[in-house]
Amino acid sequence: PRCKALKEMDFIQTSESKCYCYNQNSQMEWISLWSSVQVKITSPGLLSIVYITEMRNCQYPETILTFIKCVIHKFWAPKESNEITIIISPYEETKCFSVNPVREIFIYTIRVNRKIVDFKLFLVFVAGIFLFFYAKTLSQNPVFYYSSGTMLGVVMTLVFILLLVKRYIPKYSTFGALMVGCWFASVYVVCQLMEDFKWLWYENRTYMFGYVLVVGFFSFAACYKHGPLVDDKSRSLLMWTLRLLSLVLIYAGVAVPQFAYVVMILLMSSGSLHYPMKVFSYVKWKMKPWFTPGQPVVKCLTEEEYREQADAETTSALEELRRACRQPDFPSWIAISRLQAPKKFAEFVLGASHLSPEEIRLHEEEYGLGGAFLEEQLFNLQTDSLPAS
Repeated sequence: PRCKALKEMDFIQTSESKCYCYNQNSQMEWISLWSSVQVKITSPGLLSIVYITEMRNCQYPETILTFIKCVIHKFWAPKESNEITIIISPYEETKCFSVNPVREIFIYTIRVNRKIVDFKLFLVFVAGIFLFFYAKTLSQNPVFYYSSGTMLGVVMTLVFILLLVKRYIPKYSTFGALMVGCWFASVYVVCQLMEDFKWLWYENRTYMFGYVLVVGFFSFAACYKHGPLVDDKSRSLLMWTLRLLSLVLIYAGVAVPQFAYVVMILLMSSGSLHYPMKVFSYVKWKMKPWFTPGQPVVKCLTEEEYREQADAETTSALEELRRACRQPDFPSWIAISRLQAPKKFAEFVLGASHLSPEEIRLHEEEYGLGGAFLEEQLFNLQTDSLPAS
């Protein structure tokens, strides 16, 4: 209750040793999935930060994650500095801290800013999604094996050495305990180095290059000696390790924990989604005939029906042609100049038949009863039916 509540865009200048709290936002906004609050404390002298919330939670830790955070804060206390930046997630629990001048009293400044889209969080989230879907491909890639092994040897030397001497450790329980210890020790060393990275870069650049080259060379040599992973068990172990790391990146890359849980559940269940999709496709294929019109029934015409349809369509087309020729904009003189019998065409337009009596007589002689075409067809049919001698 005695702590001062911080709000966005606050600017505070004071010389008193006080505690401050940033309260959790009660209303969750989906537009702020990758937002973060930055509290920057600057002063001319050295300051020390004490995280009150972590101290209170560490008295009675309720979850394993809280216990891990307490262990990290126990061994990794923030150092004294004249410029301290605290990153707070707007949707986590209320975070309280106190600012204490180290030696003498002086004025320090507190600025509170909020980033609607923190691109670091977004890149971490995208990297987690990418790593989850490409974990199987990367676990089978020799280039990734050598590069990740070399990087692991440089960044987490203790973990890398423990993996090399794994075959000489008889019990899995002993190896698991050593792995947990080496992992926490490596994380602690990396965090301490990240705090002093600027000082190390400017003051001990030669030693850093030497360490990276020597340890990187031996790490690559060890990976090259063992060769890339060939058995399915080792590849599967590496794949699930990468997927576990991807879930950690997804959780760390989102400001809203509920959204991270939903994404993690969807990703974990995505491997078994092809079974429901197969069932859905089968049901859709079975129900498709119920909602689609049936195929049109094709019926063959008899000769009489064919002649009736041909006569009807021919009459309709001739009548349409006659109406088109009667239009005022029809180029009659151009059409007449190109016809061999313009008089016959004029009579057709006025309503006469398109066939002359002579053409009708010739057609009956050729295709009518007793015509040459019919006699030829009958003669060929009888010849084909005779047995071969």
